[in-house]
Amino acid sequence: MSKNNSKGWLYLLPAILFLGIFMVYPLIDVLIYSFEEGYNFASQTFFDVGWYNFSYVLHDTYFLQAVRNTFLMVIITVPLSTGIALLISVGISSIKPLRNLFQTIYFLPYVTNTLAVGLVFMILFKKTAYSDGLINLLINWFGGSSVDFIDGPYWAKMFVMCFYIIWVVMPFKILLLTSALSSVNQHYYNAAKVDGTSRLRTFTRITLPMISPTIFYLIITGFIGAFKEYSNAVALFGTNLNAAEMNTIVGYVYDMLYGDSGGYPSYASAAAIILFAIVLTITCINLLVSRKHTYYV
Repeated sequence: MSKNNSKGWLYLLPAILFLGIFMVYPLIDVLIYSFEEGYNFASQTFFDVGWYNFSYVLHDTYFLQAVRNTFLMVIITVPLSTGIALLISVGISSIKPLRNLFQTIYFLPYVTNTLAVGLVFMILFKKTAYSDGLINLLINWFGGSSVDFIDGPYWAKMFVMCFYIIWVVMPFKILLLTSALSSVNQHYYNAAKVDGTSRLRTFTRITLPMISPTIFYLIITGFIGAFKEYSNAVALFGTNLNAAEMNTIVGYVYDMLYGDSGGYPSYASAAAIILFAIVLTITCINLLVSRKHTYYV
């Protein structure tokens, strides 16, 4: 028995070393940095240990703005992308002869470079000296006035940002949900037809419970991914996200390390720990909720 255990630990050793070096050690290091006040990266010195870094970050206007933006993105994009992906997946599953074709078509945006998609969105939404963008042309065609979605009002920029995030993450959700729908035992549907159950009741009483593990997985990973948003914002609004009022928590951490306000690893570490605490709390809440509402075969 002990010999088998030794073999098991030997097989796990590469993974344990990898996680320890690239995940556990950096997390501990960041935690230490977050309490070191006035840390100087060049001299590797600091003058005190305490909570000042957290206090500074929590009172920083740019950080509060980043928190607001991140939470808005999370609240808007996660439910919408999951709901739309579920509707599209149900539609694809009902067209069995072309299901694989539609799965491939909807999955293509997921393998497309994020910055390339961002450039396409800029062409669609950005106003220039030569054009108001394709979306504004459509708005004008219906009698509306042009809106500067990239450099204009906050609500317009947030709309484009959320629309872009939903577009990027939805293909992966469609792929998983379509696979989950195809794995539902057809005997349940046949029994529902015999009983004369309506389509809506069949969907709510059979389909949703059977694919609930996949739905909750997508919701949990969707929350985690949305809280880590940064590259999508850069693709749309450039690297100076503070000026565009579209910075995120991850963007704030990056700016504190390498941006115009760079050179403050203690502040960046404190912001990273706060983000970690937020994501961990919301993930735990989601896991507790999923235990009560998830059906496992």
